[in-house]
Order: sequence, then C-alpha cells, then structure tokens
Amino acid sequence: MFNLMEALPQILPKAIRWAEDRSEEILGSGTALNSEEVLIAQKVGVSQPELIRFLMIDELPLPEDEELKQAALATGLLGPTMIGLTLGHGIYFCSKTKTMRLLAHECRHVYQYEQAGSISNYLPGYLHQVALHGYHNAPYEVDARNYEKVSYS
Repeated sequence: MFNLMEALPQILPKAIRWAEDRSEEILGSGTALNSEEVLIAQKVGVSQPELIRFLMIDELPLPEDEELKQAALATGLLGPTMIGLTLGHGIYFCSKTKTMRLLAHECRHVYQYEQAGSISNYLPGYLHQVALHGYHNAPYEVDARNYEKVSYS
C-alpha cells in the first residue's frame, strides 16, 4: 500500500513543479469566467476572480514522472473518476462535467490557493492533509464541498 506521508519529502518538489507547469498551461490557453461564474467565485471567497482561467479537456493530465504518477493515482488525487483540478488560478474541467456546483467547489480551491499565496505554499499543506486524512476527508476538500451549494443566481 502506498504511504503518501512517507513519500512526501521525495515527491513534493516534483509535485509543485508539475502543478506550476500545468497552471501556466491553463492560464496561457484557458477561458476566463463569464459574469455569472465570476459571481460564484466571489461568493465562495475568491478575491481575484478575473485571474481565473479554465480549460476543458477530455481527461485530467497525469504526471510523466512515474513516481509522481503512481502517488497521484494511489491516493485518488488524479485518475479516471476525477473531473476537476485546480492549480492556483487555473482550473481543469473534464469535458461535459462543468456544472455550477463543480465550479463553486473548484473556485473554493482557488480561494485556498489565494490564502496560501502560491502553489508552492499551498501544495505541501494540501498533500499533508491528504496523507493524514485521505483525499475525501482532507480539510481543504471538506471545505470545498461545503461551498458547492452556494446560490447560483
């Protein structure tokens, strides 16, 4: 069984680099939020919704680094059941899965990144939470789920 806590010192620098590269990709070619989506981002706490870009893709990318890819799959951070991923102000949505509820969830992660100040500040805490509590029960994930039901109008 994969032990994320044990592997964190080894994979964290690679995870940060991968996340920063993917964020740049999204920010470089993604789509800005429309006015309704900006309101949702603001309702979940995002201070700079104008910086958010999203990219619609068929499936979430996996790291090329084999150790990092296995860690992401083993912990449930990435894989075939995942439909969204936030990296700083960049959000991936799998095709045809972008709902207002999912947008609210992912925008709450944007808020969390904003509070941390950067991907390199946020990711160590997030991955530590996943290592301690599991993906579903990680406090950042619980927090994001709590914001999925914001009023969309």
